[in-house]
Amino acid sequence: MLRSGHSMKRLSVIGFPALLVTLGVLAYIWKDPLFNLFRSAEALRSWVESRGVLAPLAFIGLQIVQVIIFFIPGEVVQIAGGFAFGLWGGTLWSVIGILVGALFNFGVGRILGRPFVEAVFGTERTRRIEAATAGGRAAAGFFLLFAIPGIPKDVLTYAAGASRLPFSAFIVVSTLGRLPGIVGSAYMGSAVYDKDYLAAIIVVTIASILFASGLVFHKQIHEAVARLISKKGRSGQ
Repeated sequence: MLRSGHSMKRLSVIGFPALLVTLGVLAYIWKDPLFNLFRSAEALRSWVESRGVLAPLAFIGLQIVQVIIFFIPGEVVQIAGGFAFGLWGGTLWSVIGILVGALFNFGVGRILGRPFVEAVFGTERTRRIEAATAGGRAAAGFFLLFAIPGIPKDVLTYAAGASRLPFSAFIVVSTLGRLPGIVGSAYMGSAVYDKDYLAAIIVVTIASILFASGLVFHKQIHEAVARLISKKGRSGQ
């Protein structure tokens, strides 16, 4: 279950609005460079390549920012990674950046607790996440949620922090659960750079279908994960 933490409740309740306001102000101040930077994978690739030998570090920094400012589409950055560094380089640098950003979000969720998560997700969706990750099955539940397309992964890292999921388990399940999507995005960027447009179109089509399905059926997915985890728990008793 997600932890409550009475002493932190007031801070937790105002934490998410304060975060949104802060991010909104920063986004407004830097709206022109941010728009130019994130408008396409090609623009990101050009910016990354202009950093020279520091290009991997620059890309990792961008990926960290994207995870924390979770309303920036992560796929754009991940595709740009494949576009700039190829399949394996793009995958590696994306994994590192996403992990660092996710650890920051996890820490915020752990400090501010359940009220903060409810402010992010809403009460009903928080309840469904709890049901899917209840008891000693949090690692399996979060792994499935991270692996299913269409579920907001960056925001989910806050919920993981507010849960009883151990820090070490979070690193494993969040990384492995997101890895297929990261590889797919990097492959897409690499295919476009190599002008293998047929492969890119196939990957985009599959990813779009899976993503749309996750968005449309997110409630049913949460309930199915909860039933699956509950069934595994009973069979293991």
